Amino acid sequence: MEQINGPLQMEHALLFTFLEVSSDCNFKDQLHSLQSQQIMLCQGNDDDELQTDGNRSGHFRNGLPQTNEEVIRIIAAQLAEIGDQFDREIQERVVNGLAQHFLNENLSYEEIIQHMNRAVRELTRAIPADMEQEKAMLVLTMVLTRRIVNSVPSLLHRVITTTLNYMNQQFHNYILEMLGE
Repeated sequence: MEQINGPLQMEHALLFTFLEVSSDCNFKDQLHSLQSQQIMLCQGNDDDELQTDGNRSGHFRNGLPQTNEEVIRIIAAQLAEIGDQFDREIQERVVNGLAQHFLNENLSYEEIIQHMNRAVRELTRAIPADMEQEKAMLVLTMVLTRRIVNSVPSLLHRVITTTLNYMNQQFHNYILEMLGE
């Protein structure tokens, strides 16, 4: 996986915060552990200077500027509310099918991403037309991530890693726009 303080930083913050604030996330303890491991990797590569108070210059928790952290928390909470509504529309067979692809260790991340993309695009067809398509697809991606890991907790690392890469490929510019960057 790419470094968190690199291209995946915003996707990481958004996904982890979305999952933290989601009403039906059964793996929050494991998520916090995974996040801590990834943050430690990030801090090990942090070139910011320490300030006299011992903090990194203008950075918070996972390397994002503090104002971005607050914006991400607000946006993630809004997306989680939308995700709770979408959750009812996602059939268990879609979640189970994607989980099977993640369980298949013969599939590359790229192949799994193709399956995820296909599932997200299929599900997007059932979303009301008044919602921005990119927003709907982003929310569906994060909801599917939560549902898959709720179903098969052992897939946590693989699903999160794949989702972060998928979000970076598909939604990076959209996430930048949402954050006003």
